[in-house]
Amino acid sequence: MTGSRVLALGHYQPAKVLTNDDLAAMVDTDDEWIRTRVGIRTRRIAEPDETVDAMAAHAAAKALANSGLAASDIDLVLVATCTAVDRSPNTAARVAARLGLAAPAAMDVNVVCAGFTHALATADHALRAGAATNAIVVGVEKFTDVVDWTDRSTCVLVGDGAGAAVVTTAAEPAIGPVVWGSVPEMGHAVRIEGTPSRFAQEGQAVYRWATTQLPPITRTVCERAGVAPADLAAVVLHQANLRIIEPVARKLGAVNAVIATDVTESGNTSAASIPLALSKMVERGEIPPGAPVLLFGFGGNLSYAGQVIRCP
Repeated sequence: MTGSRVLALGHYQPAKVLTNDDLAAMVDTDDEWIRTRVGIRTRRIAEPDETVDAMAAHAAAKALANSGLAASDIDLVLVATCTAVDRSPNTAARVAARLGLAAPAAMDVNVVCAGFTHALATADHALRAGAATNAIVVGVEKFTDVVDWTDRSTCVLVGDGAGAAVVTTAAEPAIGPVVWGSVPEMGHAVRIEGTPSRFAQEGQAVYRWATTQLPPITRTVCERAGVAPADLAAVVLHQANLRIIEPVARKLGAVNAVIATDVTESGNTSAASIPLALSKMVERGEIPPGAPVLLFGFGGNLSYAGQVIRCP
């Protein structure tokens, strides 16, 4: 085998919906203010007993069922998250236990909003190297645990959920080369710090960086994959803010692509946002099987990672 491919997808969101009008009863804000600035209308909020690993396992179980593989076939579990409460056992090990997996390698990846695309690249590298044959890659967050509900600049942004992919070896690569990196000197622009941990960011700095620096990097991702932006069937950027997603996609030149805008109904779910949005798009039949899709995560640490995959 010379490559890997995404075999199937799955996602999970809590049942509880928090609207902009609900938030307006909690802090000094309103529906128009939120929609104008970030494009979000609703977000999902996990209950206290809906843990990070529970949500991850729901999404992973759905992806596994869609893949046609058995639990015994999975030998690698990677979970991208920055909101897990416990350090050990890690979230990946807990997901493996919930799914009844036999003896997989199980690792968490914390690259905040770019976590899923980093984890997907890591799975691709492991499968190409022969270190694994079938992997489950999950992005999951319970971001509402770390938000300050009195801060209207951040509490309006976040939501909870999970998305997962089953990745398997392939004779022909269907996951393109990753382009990844970071801006360490600007890492402070997105933070989850303190005791208790709280989310904060320098919104204008992040906006300027994303809208000016990321479009050429996304074009490099396409070049590395040998796919012209105009040939992309879909673009799934980290669902941070509609005012970032739309200009980055426009500057990329993906004129024929469906652009993921799940942020409007799910909010910013950090590492979960890309697999959550992609799984929904595939479930709705918006992307043809085998079509090229750009995945690109960015955010915390001011890290980024992207690759072009073939839609399962």
